[in-house]
Amino acid sequence: MTERREVYETLDLALRVGEVLLSSGAGAADVAAAMLEVTRACGVRDVTADVTFVDLTLRHQPTSHAPAAIQVRRVTWRPLDYAKLIEVDETVSSLVAGDITRSEARDRFSRIVSTGHRRRRWAVTLAWGLMGSGIALTLGGSPLVCLLAFVAACAIDGTQLLLPLHRIPAFYQHAAGGFVATLIAVTASATELDVDPSRVVTTGIVMLLAGVGIMGATQDALNGFPVTASARLIDAVLNTAGIIAGVGAGLTVGDLLGVGLTAFTPGAAGLAEVGVTVFGAALAAAAFAFASYAPLRAVVAVALVAALGQGVLLAVDSSDVGRTWGSAVAAVTIGAVCYLVAGRFRVPPLVVVVPAIVPLLPGLDIYRGLALFAEGKDGVIELAAALATALALAAGVILGQYLARPLKREARRLETRLAGPRMVGAFRRRGAHNT
Repeated sequence: MTERREVYETLDLALRVGEVLLSSGAGAADVAAAMLEVTRACGVRDVTADVTFVDLTLRHQPTSHAPAAIQVRRVTWRPLDYAKLIEVDETVSSLVAGDITRSEARDRFSRIVSTGHRRRRWAVTLAWGLMGSGIALTLGGSPLVCLLAFVAACAIDGTQLLLPLHRIPAFYQHAAGGFVATLIAVTASATELDVDPSRVVTTGIVMLLAGVGIMGATQDALNGFPVTASARLIDAVLNTAGIIAGVGAGLTVGDLLGVGLTAFTPGAAGLAEVGVTVFGAALAAAAFAFASYAPLRAVVAVALVAALGQGVLLAVDSSDVGRTWGSAVAAVTIGAVCYLVAGRFRVPPLVVVVPAIVPLLPGLDIYRGLALFAEGKDGVIELAAALATALALAAGVILGQYLARPLKREARRLETRLAGPRMVGAFRRRGAHNT
């Protein structure tokens, strides 16, 4: 009976760990591997794991004639909190290394998930505003455009904070955010201000796209988890459709009020100094990481990697290969660098990768397509280009991880059990040392 109880306690701990990782955007392969590492570290062998978008299942059957112990946990989706993700990752690593016992790991985990956010809410809202200003800088926005983008991003954050309290589905949350950002841009275009509202709308689109899990869906599809990949892809498509619906509604309202598209230049991004563009990308990515409660050491890493990725994009985009290929090359660079240097900042690569690709998201292509549709023209090509860019970013990041994999000797033993490189989870084994 005591042994049976220990098995159930171990499975419960592993499921709780997997829930935090999955809700933080980790791939299904990483989640399954992390849960199995927890069970093995606690001395429970012969465990199989199953991961879907909404459920986690662990099954333990030591012999063929013994009854199986099965535990299922429903995934509770929480606001993104990289600080908790890092603490859970460190707890798993300590458990796998034998530095703590299962009871100590359970106590740590209970404390981590029960405590609130460590950052003031007003500071998070300001960070979202700075992210908007950073995106506007990458688009060549003037100081006035950056200010409007700041206001729009803070307003979007307000909708994302208010609507979940009333249990409004994510589709309508994204639609509301896109509508608010577009109305601010329409209002600006109705004044005598010398601004290009398209950059404000694009900023809102990029901010909302940052929460869409296209990278997780792509990772799951490549690593052999088609059910989870399909569910994540449907969720991403619905949320993106919400953004498109909200922006389209805002443009329609402006047109009905006579403000319309005459002051809008579809897809205009302007030209900016390379240094300003790179700084804007670093600012946007770092602000997103800060708003997601990442520790300051991770924010520094995110800013550096995002600046590098933006520089690579500008270098490739200046040639004739096209922006989609430029985004792909930049994503490969980001994925490889994050996989190699994240350990130096004591954070999982996922915490650096996701914010670093935010400035590369195809908000401008989505705006181009919607603006052209609003003018009665064909914007399908622009929307298709946005989809291609999003997939190129996701696949490029994962490819970068593969390319860097042979150089990451500390992860080799655990990664041999996976279909691909790991974005989160225990990377150290007993007796291993940093090099």
